[in-house]
Amino acid sequence: MISAWDDFPVHQTAEPVRHVATSDRNFYDRYYFNLHGSSDELFMVMGFGQYPNLAIQDAFACVQRRGQYRVVRASRELGDRMDLSVGPFRIEVIEPLKRVRFVLDETEHGIAADLLWTGAIPTVEENAQFIRRKGRVFFDTCRFAQTGYWEGSLRVGDEHFDVTPDRWWGTRDRSWGIRPHGEAEPPGIHAGASGSLIGMWNYFPMQFSDHSILYMRNEENDGTVALHDAKRIWNDPSREVEELGPVEYEHKLEPGTRMMKGSTVRFPDAPGGPIEIQCEPLLYAFIALGTGYGVEADWRNGMYQGPLVVQGKEYVTSEIEALGQLTLVDHVARYTYDKNVGYGLYEHAFVGPFEKYGMKDRADGAS
Repeated sequence: MISAWDDFPVHQTAEPVRHVATSDRNFYDRYYFNLHGSSDELFMVMGFGQYPNLAIQDAFACVQRRGQYRVVRASRELGDRMDLSVGPFRIEVIEPLKRVRFVLDETEHGIAADLLWTGAIPTVEENAQFIRRKGRVFFDTCRFAQTGYWEGSLRVGDEHFDVTPDRWWGTRDRSWGIRPHGEAEPPGIHAGASGSLIGMWNYFPMQFSDHSILYMRNEENDGTVALHDAKRIWNDPSREVEELGPVEYEHKLEPGTRMMKGSTVRFPDAPGGPIEIQCEPLLYAFIALGTGYGVEADWRNGMYQGPLVVQGKEYVTSEIEALGQLTLVDHVARYTYDKNVGYGLYEHAFVGPFEKYGMKDRADGAS
């Protein structure tokens, strides 16, 4: 399985690069991007993943616009890991850790794009996530994140957008490691339990004019904090990354649902003095539907679909709300603190019970 990467000095094991160090079927290596106009007009999310032990590579793009949610997705067998293309999708790393090109060629499925990403801040390694249950490792991941700007062209249906970096911002991350993927496995002793993270998930990367704040938290129903990270990163790479310390949060949820409609997050021990941030979501997308995050049994990240399959899906947003809110939801949001006004991702999920907000079982809405 010698491939193009093997001509570069990047080996981590005594194997060709095509083979990873673990035989765990759930090893993955993924890109995530989002794009918004610093407004409520449009929200786009893109993903691209390799699953070496499942021999799959797949990609998606989804757009929420005017009450309609569109998805283009593609999957193929994995060969050379340096070939970052799946059907109409292509990723080009122009300048590592700084500039990346995302391409979705024209198809009949309603989304096409040729977009160049430029980082606003240096890439930041986030805290690792590790979850073991009854001896089984479900999560063991490494990730870096970055806020930045987009430029290029985008088509959604019959509409064309000239994407310019003055207002078309976004977030990206790169993650790799172990996380559940592919066809469902026999549950065994884990029957009835979540195969992913449980409790409340918050991920709020916020982009301001001269800095960004990256905040994430996974808190379980009993109050256990499985993951917490909060950093302020300045656009000026000579300035040190600031650890913001513990968080105090207040979320507003739509009664009877799992949809967050606003938050206040405070960092009382932040360097330079306490920070209180108001979070105002502007437009949401139910990104777990159609993209492979696991809601639909026929298309999951890493699932074998054939040598090459390209599909499009369209949903009326109001018709998928009941299902979409039960798992991962991404919003574009406005963030304000002191005199700073910025925009970014406002991502949340409540998996299983979270009684702090009145959710007593896995389908309960907030009280």
